[in-house]
Amino acid sequence: MGNPVAERFSVERLQRIDNLIAQNIDSGYIKGAVALIARNGKIVYNKSFGVADEEQKKLMNNDAIFRIASQTKAITSVAVMMLFEEGRFLLDDPISKYLPAFAHPKVVDQFNPKDSSYTTIPAKREITIRDLLTHTSGIEYAQIGSPQMNAIYGKAGIPGGFVSKKILLADEMNKLGAMPLLHQPGERWTYGLNVDVLGYLVEKISGKSLDQFFKERIFEPLGMKDTYFYIPAAKQNRLVAVYTPDKQQHLVKWSASTFPSIDVDYPKVAGGTYFSGGAGLSSTIKDYAIFLQMMLNNGVYNGQRLLARHTVELMTENQIGDLYLNADKDKFGLGFGITTAASSAKLGVSEGSFAWGGFYGTLYWVDPKEHLVCLLFVQNWPFPHNAIQNKFRAMIYQALND
Repeated sequence: MGNPVAERFSVERLQRIDNLIAQNIDSGYIKGAVALIARNGKIVYNKSFGVADEEQKKLMNNDAIFRIASQTKAITSVAVMMLFEEGRFLLDDPISKYLPAFAHPKVVDQFNPKDSSYTTIPAKREITIRDLLTHTSGIEYAQIGSPQMNAIYGKAGIPGGFVSKKILLADEMNKLGAMPLLHQPGERWTYGLNVDVLGYLVEKISGKSLDQFFKERIFEPLGMKDTYFYIPAAKQNRLVAVYTPDKQQHLVKWSASTFPSIDVDYPKVAGGTYFSGGAGLSSTIKDYAIFLQMMLNNGVYNGQRLLARHTVELMTENQIGDLYLNADKDKFGLGFGITTAASSAKLGVSEGSFAWGGFYGTLYWVDPKEHLVCLLFVQNWPFPHNAIQNKFRAMIYQALND
């Protein structure tokens, strides 16, 4: 641990974060949490609170393993850009050049909710690799997307990313390639299975499964020892339980009866074969902080360079032009949401910070201006975490002493 005072933090103000998280546990909003803050490459705050599994009376620890879900996307995006640096493709190449199932895309025109049938019109152009990195392709999410696309993808059996079955990414992505798009490529920002497609691209170009590529090219060089698609048996006791509100809004352990379409035990599958580049990983807060520190360091960590400085700049600048993600008009780079002036004014997170989170309640952001890496991991869904997360964001900036 670094010295918070040496990194220009108020120790008393950092302790307000302890109170914030404890209050949310006492109020029943969350069961447990782990938080980490690093400045100038030094960890100044790393604490765990509450329980990892209430029924088993397991306390939360700093080395708890969380389902990081969509935080997988940033890692897959880095893998893609590593191959881009090797000259294996250009960002504006059509994805069909490498994955032929995506050739000649079509867009939904009319949809019949009674039987999920639809008509299509031809897309005006092919989907590019850049479209996939920026979520502007027109591909949406299975299971958690719009009712229309949920139905279309559901009929085809395409998963959303949390997979316990022994199926292959290649097979499911080839099926996805035949599905219609929600809108014309480049027309809108739509969160979807884009990065699962990119995971398949990494497999196709590298000749390795995505888990093997991650292990050899990212996790081992960075020293990320606790990040997996499928957690080894010896570490599964560190995987935190998932909680979800019942009809009375009391948190209960997730079961098939509370949310039957997703099996939350997917990280424990022995010999799992589905490597979802958009949602499949589990990790610890420290491992993911290492990955983010590499990005803050312009592509290098502990002497291991994964990306060039200019590549990191490409990934963390606006790549969607006049489109935006939300009411704050935040932008998107190549794998990361980008803080704009509007959202910076709300909580103090510097404009140009890059961030994302995960389905089960994990959050991270990197602030290059303040040299900060910040993460808050809880494990509840669906639940209103925004108030907790926003107070956590604000308190970090209020604790800076310089």
